[in-house]
Amino acid sequence: MDGSGRPLTGQATLRVLDARFPVQRLTVPRPFVELDAATLERVNLEKALLDQVWETLTPERYWRDPFRVPLDGAGPAYGFGLRRIINGEPRSPHTGADFAASAGATVRAANAGIVALVADHFFAGRSVILDHGLGLYTMYFHLQESLVQPGQRVERGEIIARVGSTGRATGPHLHWGARLYGARIDPQELLKPLPLE
Repeated sequence: MDGSGRPLTGQATLRVLDARFPVQRLTVPRPFVELDAATLERVNLEKALLDQVWETLTPERYWRDPFRVPLDGAGPAYGFGLRRIINGEPRSPHTGADFAASAGATVRAANAGIVALVADHFFAGRSVILDHGLGLYTMYFHLQESLVQPGQRVERGEIIARVGSTGRATGPHLHWGARLYGARIDPQELLKPLPLE
């Protein structure tokens, strides 16, 4: 939507790649896969809140530089698209890139944006979501603590959180995700030059 609430339209050519993703087998505590009624209600409320975030289209572009990896000295990320088997049951594919890191490690904004959400969700744990404008969001999950507030403007490389293992996590790591117009994308693609000029 533009500043007057009118829909913005555009055209782009996308190349769809055939991809085969490996299988990941995880074991987590049963309450994280067999949800009771109260937990299911909580998860549904959290999903509705996230849907509201994805439906918000900020017409301004906040970033000006290339995106950066959100952890200093991070090794390669893994996991986007993994087909997951959790406690022996097939589950949704993994939709982020995971970075192994020590608990308390510094998490930095991948680029400039506005803090769209700070929350503690059942699956994602403590979370920060940044709105980079033009329908682009990045997510930082399983945090030990967040160091920003909703509505706060952050700059590329600014410290926003610390790595943790909250939510459905098997140990300390950073789950870094991205959405573009609500669609899940591999956040590592943002590290490549973006053809927006």
